Amino acid sequence: MSQSVRTRPEGSGRPLSEAYDTALLDLDGVVYAGGEAIAHAVDSLAVARAEGMHLAYVTNNALRTPDTVAGHLTELGIPTEAGDVITSAQAVARLISEQVPAGAKVLVIGGEGLRVALRERGLTPVESADDDPVAVVQGYGGPDLTWGRFAEASYAVARGLPWFASNTDLTIPSGRGIAPGNGAAVEVVRIATGAEPQVAGKPLPPMHKETILRTGAKRPLVVGDRLDTDIEGAFNGEVDSLLVLTGVTDGALLLAAPPRHRPTYVDADLRGLLTGQPEVTEAGDGFRCGGWTATAGAERLELTGDGEPLDGLRALCAAAWTAAGAGACALDGGKALARLGL
Repeated sequence: MSQSVRTRPEGSGRPLSEAYDTALLDLDGVVYAGGEAIAHAVDSLAVARAEGMHLAYVTNNALRTPDTVAGHLTELGIPTEAGDVITSAQAVARLISEQVPAGAKVLVIGGEGLRVALRERGLTPVESADDDPVAVVQGYGGPDLTWGRFAEASYAVARGLPWFASNTDLTIPSGRGIAPGNGAAVEVVRIATGAEPQVAGKPLPPMHKETILRTGAKRPLVVGDRLDTDIEGAFNGEVDSLLVLTGVTDGALLLAAPPRHRPTYVDADLRGLLTGQPEVTEAGDGFRCGGWTATAGAERLELTGDGEPLDGLRALCAAAWTAAGAGACALDGGKALARLGL
């Protein structure tokens, strides 16, 4: 994928599971939600694996260890080894290890995933700012992380210790809805100290580096549900991406996406790995996909035709992104999206 401005989703004459050697799959909102498998995920991944695609699971959630994540996926019916799981905890642990002495103490504000990742890199997790740490690392610690842990981080950061964050996702999906993520917790320490952390997770390069080092992928396809982490991470890594509409991104967000948030492909769910992708072609002053034609008017996006709703969305993306160029489309797409049921 080049860094030129994308103005439409791409087509593929081959199933994506054949066109790419490795799927770098986000978890929350892609494979599962609230701990339960998303519809079609288990069967689709089984077919993709049987057809020779390597499956790797890439998550910004630093709470759980790779062993725990692999066990959960296996219970859901997706056989997974710990080595198939790459976490932001591993990425931030590598980032820290490149800047501090071997065996150094690191104050951990987060869960077991961070502690395991630090030990893997030869570092020593500690719990208090008074334990003589040389750095502070902050990652998602689950809903029971106490206010006192944020204070502990603030004491250490205020003393001038380097501060690292696994990721800065402001929200995280749960079975009951959208909950505060690690980014919200990072903001607490930022406000208290005025400091800025070094961040490892998606969409930043340390996470992409960690993923490629651990998977050895040659032709990776990033699969995600979030534009500002998964898709932007693929853009930063100059690799292709598939957006699935099973998580936080809806049609309106997709149409308004700036270039770094525009996926290579768009599909409803992980069944999109098993098929080719339809071409979006120019049609007069608009764009056609399947039975739909989309155009950009003075104030709104227009849609005519009928057929598969996703084809209509792909055509709308082309009209919106072309009109926006290097910016974000401000045209009203609400009526067109409503017609598609999206």
